[in-house]
Formats: sequence, C-alpha cells, structure tokens
Amino acid sequence: MNKKLFSPIQLGGISLSNRVAIAPMCQYSSSDGCMGDWHAMHLPNLAISGAGLLVIEATAIAREGRITHGCVGLYSDDNEAAMAKVLAVCRRVSTVPIGIQLAHAGRKASTQTPWAGGGALSAEESPWVTQAPSAISFAEGWHTPQELSTAEMRRLVDGFAASAGRALRLGLDAVELHAAHGYLLHQFLSPLANQRKDAYGGSLENRLRFPLEVARALREVLPKEKCLGARITASDWMDGGAGPEDAIAMARALKAIGYDYVCVSSGGLVPGAKMVVGPGYQVPFAMQVKQGSGIATRAVGMIADPHQAEAIIGSGQADMVALARGFLDDPRWVWHAAERLGVKLEYPPQYARSHPGIWPGSKLARP
Repeated sequence: MNKKLFSPIQLGGISLSNRVAIAPMCQYSSSDGCMGDWHAMHLPNLAISGAGLLVIEATAIAREGRITHGCVGLYSDDNEAAMAKVLAVCRRVSTVPIGIQLAHAGRKASTQTPWAGGGALSAEESPWVTQAPSAISFAEGWHTPQELSTAEMRRLVDGFAASAGRALRLGLDAVELHAAHGYLLHQFLSPLANQRKDAYGGSLENRLRFPLEVARALREVLPKEKCLGARITASDWMDGGAGPEDAIAMARALKAIGYDYVCVSSGGLVPGAKMVVGPGYQVPFAMQVKQGSGIATRAVGMIADPHQAEAIIGSGQADMVALARGFLDDPRWVWHAAERLGVKLEYPPQYARSHPGIWPGSKLARP
C-alpha cells in the first residue's frame, strides 16, 4: 500500500527511506563525554529499527555544556574516539543515516541525572560554573549562571564549529543544532531567560543573533552533501515567553542560511510552565512553522500510533515525525507500524523469522 509515512524524502544531500526519525534521547551514561558499553548496545539496536534517520542524543560541544556528568560530548579527542567505536558497530549492522544533535545546556547544566533527582548538583557532587545569556537561574535552588561575555560567546561559536568538524570526521550524515528545551540557544531566544541590554538582547532580531551566529558556523563547516537541521522551540508555555511567531522567524532565517529542516518542539525553559500534553500536542506548532517558513519540518511529541503518524504526514501537517520514548518502549516500532499500515518491509535476515508474513505468532503478540 502507498503510505506517506513510508515514502522517501531528500534532506540536503541525504535520502531517507521513510519519514520516521529516532529523536535524540539523553542516556546519561557517558564518562567525561565518552560513550561506553551502554551506547554500544543502545545505538546499534536502534540502527536496525527500520527508521529513516537515527539522531544521537544531545551532545555537548564543551565540557561545561553538559547537562550532567553522564552526558555525551564531542569536545575532545577521547570523545571522538569513543564515539567512533560505537558508530563502527552501527555501520556494520545497518545502513541507516545517522545524525548527531549538538548542544550546550547553558543554565541547565551541572545537574543530577534524572534517576538521582534531576536537580542542581550539590557542592559534594562536583558541580561546575554554568553560563547563560543573563545571570538568571533556571529555578529556585539552582546555580546562578554567569552572564556570557561577547568574547565567551565567540569561543562557544568556535566550539560548535569544532564539534561539527569532529562529526564530519566521524562520517556522520547529519548534524542537528539544539535550540530548544530550555538549553543555551533557546535561552537566548526567550525574553524570560535573556534580559541582556546589548546587541544580543531585547528585540527578536537581537535575541536571534547568537543562535544564528552558531547556525552559520555549522553551515560553513558542513558540506552540502550532508544534512543540516535544527530543533527549535515554538512555545515557552508561559506569558511573556517565546511563541510560534518566534519559531517561524527562526525557521525562515535558518532556511535562508541553508538549513535543510527544523524539528519543532516546545517547553523546558521554565519549571512553572503549564504545558497541555496530549497525543500530538506539538503537531499544530510544526504545521504553523511549516506553513510560515516553507522549510521541511519534523513533528514530535506524543506521536505513538502509526495511523496518527500517517495522518500527520498524509495531511501535510509535517514532512516527518520523530519518536523518542516510543522507541524506548518498542525498538521495533517501525516494523509494527508497517504491519498495521499494510506496508511490506524487509527485516534484517537474522530477524526475518519474526516477520508477520512468516511467523503466525505475530497475531498472538499483536492481536
């Protein structure tokens, strides 16, 4: 059957076999930014999922840009070598295009892992000095960040570019700039976190200035045969915060720079935001950005049912969908989506005996 979800799409210089992406998912399981055994299991398992694109979790461009002590980084030769080992396994078992999300946590850095509480690191937990557009803490009891100087911002631009260069050496197919979820570039965009009085604060043009400087630096590093995208925010879910019009403006600017897509998310900037969460709750934002900017757009957020995903693509609300927890719950989500939508999909030969066309037990497992 001809289903839009399983139609190919060209993004920059790469071609995806379908419209399903595996969204970046922090695993908090690295050592000084270096991937280890967990990633050597986690990522190859997702690489054989049948998704059109696999995006590696938010990866810090500087040691102090990590969210936690366990976050992945791409700021050192050791980080690069460790990631190369994991990628080599992925490529031996799959041909799926692999991207990486480059990030800096800003004022949300120096925190505990979620299973240790998720708060700011205490003095006994080796915290580090955080940085942000303004000296405004994320929440009560959190570290007060240092306001970035223009010289420090220049070094961060160079850091993003250097990490993109490492991604290029690793042979990654795509780079995604993280400008959402309350991290550094989102902090610059939102007037709730950015109260600077210089050329990087105040008007939307000024608040976009630093994120777009970073965006241009990545475009200069990445050749056109690769794919370059960004995750952006469409709402702070708070009065006085960033909204869809800011996301559209950013998407238009990214398209003009030469970006190939945006992934539209929301929230994460302030803990008191009243988010209305439900099935596909961010899809309307993606549709607004797609219509307002003309750039290829990916929708994300509580997209779990294959028919729901097909409807999003088929109706033109977005060009792609991304799942995160859906793949943690079911790493074979794409296989099962194809089964439900009546699409014939080939499995890796080692797993072919579980194909619903061969294994009668599939009807018992998924009645």
